Amino acid sequence: MSEITPDLVRHLGVLARIQLSDEEVTRLTGELDAIVDNIAKVSQVATPDVPATSHPIPMQNVFRPDEVTETLTTAQALQNAPDADGSRFRVTAILGEEQ
Repeated sequence: MSEITPDLVRHLGVLARIQLSDEEVTRLTGELDAIVDNIAKVSQVATPDVPATSHPIPMQNVFRPDEVTETLTTAQALQNAPDADGSRFRVTAILGEEQ
């Protein structure tokens, strides 16, 4: 069992600038005690010969190769636009002012 006491929980509440009632201190004392105990159990299992991982299975890069290809022309890009102004898309103003 860890050494989480009601006084320690009150001190943590002061550091976090959280006002805790006596009921909250009692509840949090038990919850924090359980959390610290579970962390201690995990620490016992972790050994130096087990490498740390971020995923349970190995991951690999799934991106396609970066290859130079043809790009769309301005006319092709604007052909299905609901509204265009020359070489640009025309959209409604969202800021309420013209920029």
